[in-house]
Amino acid sequence: MTITKYGTAHWQGGLKDGKGTVSTQSGALSELPYGFNTRFEGVAGTNPEELIGAAHAACFAMALSGILGGAGLTATALDAKSVISLEKQPDGFAVTAAHLTLNATIPGATEDQFQELAAKAKAGCPISKLLNATITLEATLAS
Repeated sequence: MTITKYGTAHWQGGLKDGKGTVSTQSGALSELPYGFNTRFEGVAGTNPEELIGAAHAACFAMALSGILGGAGLTATALDAKSVISLEKQPDGFAVTAAHLTLNATIPGATEDQFQELAAKAKAGCPISKLLNATITLEATLAS
């Protein structure tokens, strides 16, 4: 079984003075603006790294939900964040790391069980597998 989804980008102009938009197949994002200034200068708008971060956090939370279900547990809250690191290297920029942070409320889960299942989700999430970067995880279980 293969599922395909897509996103699109439109760009016009040069690197620093150009402007672009991104959209998703579902329409959840529709011609959302991005540019050099939103990526490197902190101007409001989106950029590829935050979109990857959102996708990674969402994928991880869904993967963990499935793993928890297999262990007979159901989360009442999984709040995930993925911080994507973009670094300048001698041959250009590269995404070098993703750091996941998770705050979870899972009735009946022990700390050891939670950490084990979160680590499985980090390793098994399809977006984690896609990223060729060091991926770390900091997971907190609310009591």
